[in-house]
Amino acid sequence: MTPERFAYLADAYGADIKRWPLAEQGAAQALLESAHPSAREALEAAGWLDAQLNSYQLALTDPALARQIRQSAPRRRSFWSRYANWLSPAGLVGVGIAGIVTGMLVASMSVPLPMLSSEVLPSVFDQGDAQVIFTVNAEDTEQ
Repeated sequence: MTPERFAYLADAYGADIKRWPLAEQGAAQALLESAHPSAREALEAAGWLDAQLNSYQLALTDPALARQIRQSAPRRRSFWSRYANWLSPAGLVGVGIAGIVTGMLVASMSVPLPMLSSEVLPSVFDQGDAQVIFTVNAEDTEQ
């Protein structure tokens, strides 16, 4: 391991060699045991930075200040709270209308038709050479 690689790893992973990648730990320990001065300096610099980062404490916020900030924020009403007064009745009316239309459609499909559409209209696949045959009921001619 080169001293430059050691300094890079110390900057990236800190002063504790146990946190370094396993593939690099053995070579880093060997460089340290050889008492290389630049490796020792890089490890000390990383140790100082680790100590600074570990000693940092977040400042506690005053709960009264947090409450004041929340209360001063403008209140936005959500979509549902704005339209809740009329959206629910409108939904019930819409569902009712949909049920009526569905019932009418089902009822109209169950009534038998006097003629099938295939008896009245030529097929889409006909090329014009087939004749349309109309069937006439005896009851229809008497009128």
